[in-house]
Amino acid sequence: MNKASPRNNSAGDSGEYREIRSVTLVGSALDGILALAKVAGGYFGHSQALIADGIHSFSDLLTDLLVIVAARKASHQADREHPYGHGRIQTIATALLAASLALVASGVAWDAVNRLAAPDALLQPGWGTLVIAAVSVIVKEGVFHYTMRSARRLNSSLLRANAWHSRTDALSSVVVIAGIIGAMLGLPWADSVAAIGVATMILYAAFRIGKESVEELIDTAVDATTQEEARQTIMAVPGVLDTHELRTRRMGSKVYADVHIRVAQFISVSEGHHIGDKVMKALKDRFERMIDVVVHIDPEDDSVPAVIDTLPQRPEIERGVVSVLDRHGLALQRSGDKGYSGLILHFVGNELNAQLVLPLPQTDQTDQTDTIAEVASQIAIDIVASTPIHRAEVLFSSTAHR
Repeated sequence: MNKASPRNNSAGDSGEYREIRSVTLVGSALDGILALAKVAGGYFGHSQALIADGIHSFSDLLTDLLVIVAARKASHQADREHPYGHGRIQTIATALLAASLALVASGVAWDAVNRLAAPDALLQPGWGTLVIAAVSVIVKEGVFHYTMRSARRLNSSLLRANAWHSRTDALSSVVVIAGIIGAMLGLPWADSVAAIGVATMILYAAFRIGKESVEELIDTAVDATTQEEARQTIMAVPGVLDTHELRTRRMGSKVYADVHIRVAQFISVSEGHHIGDKVMKALKDRFERMIDVVVHIDPEDDSVPAVIDTLPQRPEIERGVVSVLDRHGLALQRSGDKGYSGLILHFVGNELNAQLVLPLPQTDQTDQTDTIAEVASQIAIDIVASTPIHRAEVLFSSTAHR
């Protein structure tokens, strides 16, 4: 099994955090200014709706603080307790923002229903409140697009959720404008009806953002198009015969993946590992956000139900082979405590194939080819008859250790 170590993301994560912090601080400054202007303007301009909108803007300051804290915590590197990093902190914060969006929408709708039920309670605002509300719409819509650009560039659901918080503030200001204009035209119910429509829009945005966060928390895979592109990227690597069990999951803006690839049955371990490394590199080069890839190397298709493994382990097999070679006056090269380096085993399905490399025997014969071939054939037959090995190939080498 090959595992790609996550890229050293200290620079990337801190850079992402700095951009999130910078974007959010700009929004926070504007939220504070607008909140004060709305509350003051609503108080002196006799607009209860504008005062409520100012309180909404103050609530945005709290969400901005949540975004900065969550982004900071999520930028911390992996540690012993959190080997996959802290990206899910952003996901949790995004879910909280979605919940707060839903609460805001519910509050707007509840207020609208109450005002529809008691239209006499409506105040008669003046032109000054209309100007403040109009400025709020323009500024907060600008903050929405400014934040959303960074959210798309960083693929940050946290920034995306905060951008929608800014848009809800703009939409609530639109409600205020509708209410003020409606009151001036003698239609006191206009802003309440508009408020219910805006609340519906906010609830839909909260649902989309919350759904994305929950999907990430339960390890939902990336979209089908990305999965297919990943499969095509894997299959383009020389030496890969097939791929299956591709699994992906998101953590913040990062993507983690593991996959099985099938290679030729009798290649060496090092060649299989090399092919796995190439698969990792190809995926990381193709998908910038895919920072961690685990590749499982298969000599056969294990996506189908496997047969019951009844084959013994290597130590038992080695004892049987050594016993056969002892009878023929030969021996395998031993590599310390790691077993015999001259014995190569291939476990394929429920069959066991073996290849033995033995030192070339000493002989005075000038032409010993036929003799060596006979000895090799006899040893192979004896091994198959005396051990769990199904097929054996015996080779003699003049460079093998004696």
